Amino acid sequence: MKADATVDCVGLYCPMPIAQTALEMKQLKQGQVLEVLSDDEGIKEDMPAWCKATGNELLSMEEKNGQYKAYIRKK
Repeated sequence: MKADATVDCVGLYCPMPIAQTALEMKQLKQGQVLEVLSDDEGIKEDMPAWCKATGNELLSMEEKNGQYKAYIRKK
């Protein structure tokens, strides 16, 4: 998936991946996609909840070898 921006949260733990995502989303225009990289397992529950609460669209969440990639479209 092609992202317009990436935020690397590897090594950061709750709540920092969500906080960094929120800051980066403010820089994007409506319809753009943000890629979030994380190794915090909590992102599996936190990111869908944050997207639902903020009205942004979680396009996908991938996990490979303990690394997570989330793709979010700004609404």
